[in-house]
Amino acid sequence: MKKINNIINTAKETILTESKAIANLANLIDKNFENAVKFIVNSNGRVIVTGIGKSANIATKIVATFNSTGTPAIFMHAADAIHGDLGNVQKDDVVICISKSGNTPEIKVLVPLIKNYGNKIIAITGNIHSFLGENADFPLNTFVEKEACPNNLAPTTSTTAQLVMGDALAVCLLELKGFSSNDFAKYHPGGALGKRLYLRVSDLVKNNQLPMVKESDTITKVIVEISEKRLGVTCVLNDDNKIVGIITDGDIRRMLSKTSDINHFMAKDIMGKNPKTINRDAMAIEALDTLENNNITQILVTDSNNNYVGVVHLHDLIKEGIF
Repeated sequence: MKKINNIINTAKETILTESKAIANLANLIDKNFENAVKFIVNSNGRVIVTGIGKSANIATKIVATFNSTGTPAIFMHAADAIHGDLGNVQKDDVVICISKSGNTPEIKVLVPLIKNYGNKIIAITGNIHSFLGENADFPLNTFVEKEACPNNLAPTTSTTAQLVMGDALAVCLLELKGFSSNDFAKYHPGGALGKRLYLRVSDLVKNNQLPMVKESDTITKVIVEISEKRLGVTCVLNDDNKIVGIITDGDIRRMLSKTSDINHFMAKDIMGKNPKTINRDAMAIEALDTLENNNITQILVTDSNNNYVGVVHLHDLIKEGIF
């Protein structure tokens, strides 16, 4: 039991140590950060992000975040850079160099080479008085008092701080560029995330049948319609083919629990009036919100003239991975 408690306490201490360090980053943001963001926005090139060791791993994630939020970026390993990959850096590119100490041998070789090419360097470093910090055009301070590692050796808190500084840059850049959810969808077309951003109700309803009855139709016809169309619901239309109600399989069950004599009932007698509807051009995620907010599993779909065009079921959203 003691070991289990030690595990829990160590986990909590790790999280608290890193969270305090991250909170302190807000105090280290200065004019250099603002100038770095402005320089990237106004540059005509890409962002080259480089580092070595664990900082290189952080660099790859920052590159991924930049690319997915509208800032073209590529990763260049600091060690490989001085053995040929420096050719990745083009005239108008901005280089972000990540290093906790700012004094590693590879960094000391790489920085002068980049500056000789005339490219600006943004440093993300835990030591702004290091070689990297003093030679960067825009030094960004990610100082942390200690690593979460009990030996204060393994990069933990420091790499988390680097990652958060990269996120801060990315978010500022996307806001200045006016990067919208539509832009985001272009870069994330796959998976559930992409579908939440681009899938519309019309994409779902086209695959479903069109259950509908008239107000004066018998309950028997209503039951047949719901059963055949297999959506657990039917729309009720008036003589002008306008929506006046909805009948679910739950409505049928509730009616049958009260009486077995259904011969004198018509659709209008058991339908729910003023049913929830959604335009077929709406986003699928809006349909999900409506279903959840109203505690229902189906919603009627209309066109721009409020004509009935189909049904979207909760299962459709689950199938697409949106729920």
